[in-house]
Amino acid sequence: MSKATVDRIEEDVAVLVVDGRQLTRALHTLPTGVREGDVVDLETGTVDTKATEALRDEVRAARERAMRGKKPPTGGDFDL
Repeated sequence: MSKATVDRIEEDVAVLVVDGRQLTRALHTLPTGVREGDVVDLETGTVDTKATEALRDEVRAARERAMRGKKPPTGGDFDL
């Protein structure tokens, strides 16, 4: 378990995803300024900027693929 993705931050606790499993860590044990979506190297206690950017690019591409062919919403009337 050397790398984790910060899934979300809830007050002073970070929810991390490691190998598909969620675990929590006290926010103060992670690098200063860590944010959701960052990839953290748990062995060195640093944000892996290359892995973080690669993950963001992957997510961006997946969103673009998902949106292809979908028309943007029109008007403002819809039912929930």
